[in-house]
Amino acid sequence: MATKSDNPGNQSVNAQEQMVAGSAWMTAGSIFSRILGAVYIIPWSIWFGTFFLQGNALYGKGYNIYSFFLIAAIAGVPSAIAKQVAHYNALNEYGVSVRLYQRGLVIALGTGVGIAALMFFGAPLFTGGDQNLIPVLHSLAWAILIIPTMSLTRGYFQGFQQMAPSAISQFVEQLARVIYMLVTAFLIMRVLKGNWVTAVAQSTLAAAVGALCGLLILGVYYWRRRGYFRSLVRNSNNQLVVPANQLYREIVTQAVPFIVLGAGITIFQLIDQYTFAPIMHWAGHYTEAYLNDLFALFGVNANKIIMITISLSSALAITVVPLLSEAYTRGHKREISSQLTNAFLMFEFVMIPSALGMSAVARPLNIVFYGHAQEALGASILAFSSYLSIILGLYTVVSALMQGISQNKRAVKYFAVGTVVKFVVQWPLVYFLGAFGPLVATGIGFLVTCYLIIHSLNYQFGINYATIAKRTNGILLSSIITFGLARAVVWGGTWLLGDSRIMSFVVVAVAAVVGGYFYVYTMLHNRLADDIMGPRVAGLRRRLHIR
Repeated sequence: MATKSDNPGNQSVNAQEQMVAGSAWMTAGSIFSRILGAVYIIPWSIWFGTFFLQGNALYGKGYNIYSFFLIAAIAGVPSAIAKQVAHYNALNEYGVSVRLYQRGLVIALGTGVGIAALMFFGAPLFTGGDQNLIPVLHSLAWAILIIPTMSLTRGYFQGFQQMAPSAISQFVEQLARVIYMLVTAFLIMRVLKGNWVTAVAQSTLAAAVGALCGLLILGVYYWRRRGYFRSLVRNSNNQLVVPANQLYREIVTQAVPFIVLGAGITIFQLIDQYTFAPIMHWAGHYTEAYLNDLFALFGVNANKIIMITISLSSALAITVVPLLSEAYTRGHKREISSQLTNAFLMFEFVMIPSALGMSAVARPLNIVFYGHAQEALGASILAFSSYLSIILGLYTVVSALMQGISQNKRAVKYFAVGTVVKFVVQWPLVYFLGAFGPLVATGIGFLVTCYLIIHSLNYQFGINYATIAKRTNGILLSSIITFGLARAVVWGGTWLLGDSRIMSFVVVAVAAVVGGYFYVYTMLHNRLADDIMGPRVAGLRRRLHIR
């Protein structure tokens, strides 16, 4: 058995390298998947024509409900499995990790069948009066049969710090889903001239098709690496005997907080879905079609795009949990503090420029994805949502950090406080601010939760605020200049080329290249990227000939 270094410095460097490598895989997989999941909307919106906003609102409402059911079906087990597998692997008890995965499969299959049945047969109870949601929920129920097993297997790989299988399966899942969506939408809306509700139902059935393909990819990876896993089990200490009931109890105990925290953004979206229209009816006389259009703008359209940037921080969060769990198991408080600081800096490094950059190109970007329907309002909502994405991304990171150090109950309590705040401010903000109200209420609620969690982390382990502040200044300055450059490109490009869909795409692409290159150049030139991402970025500096 290989010996482990007891040098805290070496462990800190190795942990940072693991974090960066894992984040690279998970970020790549998540970003490509999110881009695919957003780009499909361009042809999809064209083929739906005048029914686009109504269809997208129906799609978004169905997916919000489905996301909540899916989180309940998954029950937080994948993340809990990743955390517990990392825990037992750190003790060199790989045999227990395998048994944990096997017991998790039983839970995943059982919850998948039960929750899918509840969603399918109970669909009329969750429509909020919109009968068009019933066939959409029926289609989405099939995905819940497959996804728990797929997600559990991803968690198992992540517990071994093997991020590539998860990232690749995630990309294949999204690719298969998008292909099925576009083929069925084209056939129903353009070839058969069919009903738009049927087209939306088939688009949501694509989730099951994608999940099946993603699961097959994971199966291939597991089959190819089965010898490696078996060798780890053979060379384990095999001194720890954990009864089956205890394994089930550990999975459930760890998983329940993951349900609440993992569903955090979805819960806030459901609050918006079920309260926005009633509050707006109080505020004035609006038709259901108009309110559906508004919901599509702030609850679906903008959300779909900002989730691309939020996925950056989500990838970080998934990577950090097993690493923190190992450090917590070993009792290395200094390593925990160092990883917390690194996690916040890595989050800022990618999230702040991404959010500001998206805000800078909000108008042409909105035109590229959604055309000129409600163009001005849609662009304003997207720009505001871009800033909001920083808070949402921060929530995904800090909630994962709390789970990584086994502070699950405390994290749930802090989320509950934020949810109460969201409920309190929701009515007046929606009443007076309309479509912007739910976004402001969401920002306030998550800001409260993030403050409470960060305060707790600092109190227990210490966060190096001096280091964070110093490097944040550099990130923020470069991000603001990047924002200014992108805005200048948008202004000049729109004036020269116009605002058609194709020309808007050109403007966004040029703005992204100009702003992105400036940010990367400054981060590499002043060596801030080295301090945050590690020495590996030196190779990129050499390739770009930056001194």
